[in-house]
Amino acid sequence: MIREPTLPSAAFRRADETPDEQFYREPRFVTHIDAGAIAAVTALYREYFPAGGRILDLMSSWVSHLPPEVRYGEVVGLGLNRAELERNPQLTSVIVQNLNAAPRLPFADHSHDAAGITVSIDYLTDPVAVLRDLGRVLVPGGPVVISFSNRCFPTKAVAVWHTLDDAGHLRLVQQYLEAAGNWGDIAALDCSPRSARGTLTGDPLYAVVGRATG
Repeated sequence: MIREPTLPSAAFRRADETPDEQFYREPRFVTHIDAGAIAAVTALYREYFPAGGRILDLMSSWVSHLPPEVRYGEVVGLGLNRAELERNPQLTSVIVQNLNAAPRLPFADHSHDAAGITVSIDYLTDPVAVLRDLGRVLVPGGPVVISFSNRCFPTKAVAVWHTLDDAGHLRLVQQYLEAAGNWGDIAALDCSPRSARGTLTGDPLYAVVGRATG
């Protein structure tokens, strides 16, 4: 398995190493971030995802947080629970796949225009391999938006995630894209909802954005 070169394999172990299909076998029709953080994700997608484009929602569930007023050519959801995916009204097709067991994506080269990974990057045990293959799947210049907060299923998040604060998570995800080797224009963003005085008003929301280099 290909891993970020500065991190040992132990960094990607989890407290619960049972098959992910077992953990996610029951659907969870809940949101894992609050309304303000969800709005921040939607704003990112509105900014980076092209209208009419072919969108890939990786590690998807029953909601995709895409802007409702934008029409996309297709939205493919890839996740672990079929019931959740089939409930998602924004998806045009669904694929059930465990990226920790099979990081190769079932799509042709340059077949999608943009991709999102929402509050799930912390569960990937080989994130560099997944992101490298995602770079193959997107058109050159196609963006990936990787968003996350300070919540997770703790037993399924990789060990290194637990050792870092929010700034460390941003640096780590940047390193994943850099190590994949086929991403450019990588930027770390703090999109947390705040009051006029700069006070956090709910769940924080962070994102790392990159563009496929072909």
